Amino acid sequence: MKKKVIGIVGPSASGKTALSLPLAQKLSGEIICMDSMQVYRHMDIGTAKPTKDEKAMVPHHLLDIVSPQDSFTVSQYTVLAKPLLDTLPVPILVGGTGLYLQGLSQSMAFGQVGSDENIRARYHRMAEAEGNRAVHRCLQKVDPETAARLHHNDLRRVIRALEVYELGGTPLSRQPQPSPEDEPYRFFLYAYAIPRETMYARCNARVDEMIRMGLVDEISALKAMGITEDHPAMQGLGYKELFPVLDGRLSLDEAISLIKLRTRHFAKRQMTWFRRDERIQWLHWDTPAETHINRIIRDFTEE
Repeated sequence: MKKKVIGIVGPSASGKTALSLPLAQKLSGEIICMDSMQVYRHMDIGTAKPTKDEKAMVPHHLLDIVSPQDSFTVSQYTVLAKPLLDTLPVPILVGGTGLYLQGLSQSMAFGQVGSDENIRARYHRMAEAEGNRAVHRCLQKVDPETAARLHHNDLRRVIRALEVYELGGTPLSRQPQPSPEDEPYRFFLYAYAIPRETMYARCNARVDEMIRMGLVDEISALKAMGITEDHPAMQGLGYKELFPVLDGRLSLDEAISLIKLRTRHFAKRQMTWFRRDERIQWLHWDTPAETHINRIIRDFTEE
């Protein structure tokens, strides 16, 4: 019998934390963070990392495990996450990184494709000589669907997608989708069907709250530690826009507007990604969370 795993997924600011915390408490479950930015240490505000109080409510895993100077791949995530899925009595995946879910779902996941430092170096040289957009255009030619999902400044993932294509010959967007027979786990996946305008308003409000909480100071502290805007973690939303503010290359108001715009676009791409996953049960946005929690518990315990 396959191990049962709950997943609370969906785009940024869609209400995953508010749903997952009381759910985990009622099921005596533990949360496995499924967010490609929350793995980085010293980056709490800009990644919307769980607060101390929230972590005290429910055990959390795969937070603060990587230095901001280091890259972190889908394969690395799956290596760390699978033992947790196997051993925790009630594992609950929470996050919006669809590639991580894909890596955990498929026996032949994209994250299992090997790496080639020569390929990576070639595209990094291209980015240095011609800019990130030139590398992104290469991805558009071989995998336009993945290119549409990734911002050109998300260089690490753009290059990884190109690397996967060159090594395996199959675009990331054409990787085989999991079937119930192939999956190593029995997933119970849920996401809020949040209206677009509501999602956009929540994204804007989240950015304002991050600025109020001191995101600029957090980035200043990272810079003082020797982190530069070229390091992998600084490609995350909020960080890459605010680094130029510290050097006077961009005003704070301009950076905030840019973060809001890119966050909205990113949330839209996330929603498009998850809409393709037929396993996900979409929850009504205006229904009380308690109703959804009871439904998830019933699904999980009765099957």
